[in-house]
Amino acid sequence: MKIHSDSFAHRARIPAGFAAGQPTSDGYGFAPNRNPHLAWGEVPEGTQSFALLCIDPDVPTNASPAQIPVEQPRADFTHWAMVDIPANVREIAAGSCSDGVQPHGKSDPKGPPGSRQGLNDYTGWFAGDAGMRGDWRGYDGPFPPPHDLRLHRYFFRLFALDVARLDVPDRFTAGDVLQAMQGHVLAEASIYGTYSLNPAVKD
Repeated sequence: MKIHSDSFAHRARIPAGFAAGQPTSDGYGFAPNRNPHLAWGEVPEGTQSFALLCIDPDVPTNASPAQIPVEQPRADFTHWAMVDIPANVREIAAGSCSDGVQPHGKSDPKGPPGSRQGLNDYTGWFAGDAGMRGDWRGYDGPFPPPHDLRLHRYFFRLFALDVARLDVPDRFTAGDVLQAMQGHVLAEASIYGTYSLNPAVKD
């Protein structure tokens, strides 16, 4: 199975239009936050659905007002978790699942008919912010710390499954998806793009 995007090249920078954060005239603020285009093929026989995850493995474990060094310990941050994508779907159009930042999160994000979208990690990130907290579902793009010296990577991982409906709770996370998929994955394809808000960080 293979996956590609018309929105960014594999291992290249993701345009700000597909991010949640971008530089502004007075610092940093929200970006267009459109989901990128994704398309795939060479699907294995017996596929009954797909699951899609977008994960940044480069999020610093401790924030700091100073420059965050490259060697700072890192953790995963989920930007998208979607399951039950029908087996006949081969493409997700740019901006079809997310277009703009929605305070408190998208309650019912768009997606391929029949698909279900889970919580991303902005749910926890904004939990202490009364103006933003809520269940952040579907895709919400990159917004890495502007003072981070590491170039962040965003992995879009597509899984072909032998079940039409994955056994996950209503408020599911990427962790729930990974656990429920065990024993049902026929194939996986992935692509990643990069992003940084630090002008000192180069490709």
